[in-house]
Amino acid sequence: MPQLISQPIRIEAAGNKPKLIDEYIGHITTQTEAASIAHMRSPSGWLEPGQRLDEDEFTVVLKGTLHVEFEGGQMDVQAFQAIITQKGEWVRYSTPSPEGAEYIAVCLPAFSPDTVHRDL
Repeated sequence: MPQLISQPIRIEAAGNKPKLIDEYIGHITTQTEAASIAHMRSPSGWLEPGQRLDEDEFTVVLKGTLHVEFEGGQMDVQAFQAIITQKGEWVRYSTPSPEGAEYIAVCLPAFSPDTVHRDL
């Protein structure tokens, strides 16, 4: 039988400002290990520590701009664009633009706070 997810669970985010993470599917909400899907909303000026994930992350920006730093460069991902971050790749996300950003992140396998390796 299909499983209805009636509402997400809010997860605490890393970074210098409050960021909203609503997990619809994943370790916390559905005890799913295969994938996680979360709706992210980060304010203007938000910056998280650099990190290496143990998952591949697929991100689709819905509103605003997501700034992505990576080894060897940086890029801005605008609304209606997407980015793929490979497992083990170093990245740091931020939203320096006045409107912040809203995006959907999908991780394969599911994201877990225990498997992210953040810069100190």
